[in-house]
Amino acid sequence: MTAPLRLVVLGDSIAYGTGAARVEDGLGPRLAQVLRSEGIDTELTVLAVPGAVSRDLAAQVRRAAPLRADLAVVVVGANDLARFLPVDQATAALGAAVADLRAAGTDVVVVPAPDMSSVPFVPPAFRPTVQAACRLMQQRQAAVAEAHGAVVAPVAAEVAASFTAEPGLFSADRFHPSSAGYARIAAALAPTVLAAARDRRERRAA
Repeated sequence: MTAPLRLVVLGDSIAYGTGAARVEDGLGPRLAQVLRSEGIDTELTVLAVPGAVSRDLAAQVRRAAPLRADLAVVVVGANDLARFLPVDQATAALGAAVADLRAAGTDVVVVPAPDMSSVPFVPPAFRPTVQAACRLMQQRQAAVAEAHGAVVAPVAAEVAASFTAEPGLFSADRFHPSSAGYARIAAALAPTVLAAARDRRERRAA
């Protein structure tokens, strides 16, 4: 009997599922369900912490170590941007987290920071500036993640377009996704996560 794929989700409130009406509507449970629907038995552990910034990934990676995860999905960057933390520090912390996960034998999918210009309470006049800051973070995150052996899920533009067009994808706080918003994010991430899981399963079976 094939052992289940051990999936961990690390990062911030989006990785945790803040804003979802039910636990099962959060990002991790939705991704696990996608994998199961494709015939990949999956054990999910969500280690993400609401409010986390990139430097907080180190503690989450330490908590993940005993789990011997096959695949980690890392969602981080929004709080670094919201708190105006230096991009160099944020990306260095992300790179260190990816390096530690890979050294432990875990495959990694990194989901760069969202485009926060789509958040409803961002004044229209500031949206181009916010979008530019987000793009810089996304680009730097992608570069450092790939340099340390992670796969990057480039979904920020697609997700931002959806959230801009459909306000109902935000929860009542108008900042975090709603259950419908998490469904949209999971759908965007599904191809990348599924491909990584299949690749892991094939290598494990070889």
